[in-house]
Amino acid sequence: MKPIMLHGHTRAITQIKYNREGDLLFSAAKDHTPNVWFSINGERLGTFKGHNGAVWSIDVNWDTTKFLSGSGDNTCKLWDCSTGKCIETFDTETSVRSVGFSYSGNMIMFTTDQAMRKPCECFIYDCRDGSQISQEKPAVQITIPQTQNKITSALWGALDEYLIFGHEKGELSQWDIKNVEEVITKYEDHRDKVNDLQLSKDGSMLISSSKDTYAKLFDAATLNHMKTYKTSRPVNSAAISPVNSHVVLGGGQEAMEVTQTAKQSGKFEARFYHLIFEEEFGRVKGHFGPINSLAFNPNGEEYSSGAEDGYVRVHTFDQSYFDFDFDY
Repeated sequence: MKPIMLHGHTRAITQIKYNREGDLLFSAAKDHTPNVWFSINGERLGTFKGHNGAVWSIDVNWDTTKFLSGSGDNTCKLWDCSTGKCIETFDTETSVRSVGFSYSGNMIMFTTDQAMRKPCECFIYDCRDGSQISQEKPAVQITIPQTQNKITSALWGALDEYLIFGHEKGELSQWDIKNVEEVITKYEDHRDKVNDLQLSKDGSMLISSSKDTYAKLFDAATLNHMKTYKTSRPVNSAAISPVNSHVVLGGGQEAMEVTQTAKQSGKFEARFYHLIFEEEFGRVKGHFGPINSLAFNPNGEEYSSGAEDGYVRVHTFDQSYFDFDFDY
């Protein structure tokens, strides 16, 4: 399984995302400029220039017409995918930590950090209402109470009815956006920062990755805990295969400690686990730093990883991966 190496960023990768068809791969890094690539051959299609800070989060809508990015320069930007031009800039008081299109693509949400005595907030805009966007008056504004920790990862739930948040101290919460109220809060599942949340292809399951060295599988509607995947290093990202009962985990040592460590002992591999049996069955090496983001192609035939070393690696699975089966 020889990967395609994508080197269009000069600093650490923060997030990678496939579009719904899987023919395009979007990447963001701490170098201000998100990129878009052809996933089949690794050719760069274009860049989105306009941010002045690290880009922490990106998303693309279902028909690949619009692209969303949130940055440390206190802005969230909405882009036209085909031209790379910025359609709208949403100014915030603190860094934008996570962004997302709803399943329908009609609504966008972004969350801001708790900093400079400003609370952590989540803003939801309806893209069909031009006045909301031009006047920067969100349809829904959620303010996280000071008693809770800031949002570090956020997702849309099913039918655009609720949002799922991962917090700095490991809590998971679900908010009903129609009534603007917190419906479910889980305190006990993670003991440290939730780094990433990703849904399964059908949206019924959710995998969380945390600094506490665990990735966990939840029912997306009820946040009931179902499975646990244990590693020996912080988990920065995890993804669920769209075609097999597999999950892939990525992480490694803290980025600040990497210079003191050999590549082998830093544990920068992508690790494959069986979704149901929770057993590890494979590892893929290659990165020179902790993996910060993982994504499966929607067709299930490849996966990509983005790391602290600034590279995105696109791995196409060999036939042996599909032939492999667990003995049980």
